[in-house]
Amino acid sequence: MKNDSYAAAKKGKTGLQRIINAFGYSKDGLKAAYRFESAFRQLVLLNAILIITAFLLNFGPATRILLIMASFISLITELFNTAIEAAVDHTSTEKHELAKRAKDAGSAAQLLALTLLALAWLMSLWREYGFNLF
Repeated sequence: MKNDSYAAAKKGKTGLQRIINAFGYSKDGLKAAYRFESAFRQLVLLNAILIITAFLLNFGPATRILLIMASFISLITELFNTAIEAAVDHTSTEKHELAKRAKDAGSAAQLLALTLLALAWLMSLWREYGFNLF
C-alpha cells in the first residue's frame, strides 16, 4: 500500500484518533442505513416500540435484557445485510449467481434474527403472563 494513499492515511491512525475516526465511521454508517434503507427504518421503529414495551411490562431484569439483546441482534443483522447488498451492487448490478447467493444469505440471516426476536417475545410473554398462545 502506498504511503500517500487514502487507505494508508486512514489505517495509519493510532490511539485516540483511531477511536474517534472509528466512531465517526460508525455514525456515518447508521445515518446512511437510516436514510437509504427503508427496512432499517422499519426495524428501528419496531425495535424502539419493543424496547419501550419491555420496560413497561412487568418483566424481570434477565428477561428484559434478553429482549433488548434480541432487538439489537436484529438491527445489527440488518446493518450487515445492508452492507452486503451495497458491496454487491457496487461491484455490479448485473444478474449473477454469486451476487444472488450473497444477497439471499444476508436476507436469510435477517429472517433468523427476526425469528429469534419473535420467539424471545412469545416465550417471555408466555412465561410472565401465561398467555395461552396455542
